[in-house]
Amino acid sequence: MPLLTLTSDIGQQDYLVGAVKGQLLQVNANFTLVDISHRLAPFNISQAAYVCRNAIKNFPPFTFHLVLVNLFEQKPEQMLLSYHKQQYILCADNGLLSMILEEDPEMVIGLPLDKTAIKNTLYCVEVMGRAIQQLSSGTRLTDIGNPDCQYMKRTPLRPLLGENWLEGQILFIDHFENVVVNITHEQFEAQRKGRSFNIIFKRDEVISAISETYANVKEGEKLALFNAAGYLEIAINKG
Repeated sequence: MPLLTLTSDIGQQDYLVGAVKGQLLQVNANFTLVDISHRLAPFNISQAAYVCRNAIKNFPPFTFHLVLVNLFEQKPEQMLLSYHKQQYILCADNGLLSMILEEDPEMVIGLPLDKTAIKNTLYCVEVMGRAIQQLSSGTRLTDIGNPDCQYMKRTPLRPLLGENWLEGQILFIDHFENVVVNITHEQFEAQRKGRSFNIIFKRDEVISAISETYANVKEGEKLALFNAAGYLEIAINKG
């Protein structure tokens, strides 16, 4: 039974998430569907890349990850099916794939769209579902679409570096309103080089220590820590 994850910026207000699942189950009623999130900020490629990158690596090998974000930034001619580090990612040809992986995939296949079809979300999902079904039935990856196709690439959002400073940007604000910044623990320590530091944000507020957990400070106080994904997080304990 193929395992499929679903990530989108569709939201939960209308029928579309349910219709997406129905479309996939029409292709194969034995698909196992797992939601990652459908509440991503609309069209926010950087946020989608952060969420997908850090969720995908926790799934069993050969899971299929459908990322339905910003599907129609431009008139779509193909969907992408990539294989990388024992995971499959299916998404629009909109630059998201390179931002999720932060490197070139081992293999990428273009899944052509019928020029006469109405290219809406459900049609794109049907194309993805059929490709997954073909793979699950034993068809070789290179026989499904156009191998080594040309596709859009975007540069991942990187922190800015100076001799004595490191500047990050907000990637994501989670359910608790904790602010995730695009600075990893590894990047922080490499730039820090054992020196003392100040984290400065929001009109010169300062944090000068890294906490291990939210409970390292009193309730209502601000803190900085590295979250489960290894990214810098600015938070308030229970605030």
